[in-house]
Amino acid sequence: MKKGALLNSELSYLVSRLGHTDTVVIGDAGLPIPEGPQRIDLALTAGVPGFLQVADVVTQEMQVEKAIIAHEMPKINAPLHQQLIELLKQLEQHQGNTISIEYISHEQFKTLSKTSRAVIRSGECSPFANVILCAGVTF
Repeated sequence: MKKGALLNSELSYLVSRLGHTDTVVIGDAGLPIPEGPQRIDLALTAGVPGFLQVADVVTQEMQVEKAIIAHEMPKINAPLHQQLIELLKQLEQHQGNTISIEYISHEQFKTLSKTSRAVIRSGECSPFANVILCAGVTF
């Protein structure tokens, strides 16, 4: 049995196949999932699992060099935005590299999600609780 934090076989397989600059979307329950990327639906009920829970576990196994967030998140969902930024800062310390953060419009976010390897749907039911994570390298 796997010892790491990430037990979901689809997520584990996804992370193991990521190459440098590949992207993965972690989204709330309402984010439209485009045709193309793999859909990994973790939503059980409203709020379960939460956006930050999913982001925390995925980033424990994924090397992240960049995060892309919609401009709307810090304005409309400030508490969750702040928690996401804190999670990314902790991840920087653990990984030993800087994670750049880019802000784009929600419309651009949805367009960019079409080129992601996968969209992971959480049970989060708060607005703009979405992030695109760009894979880095461990060397």
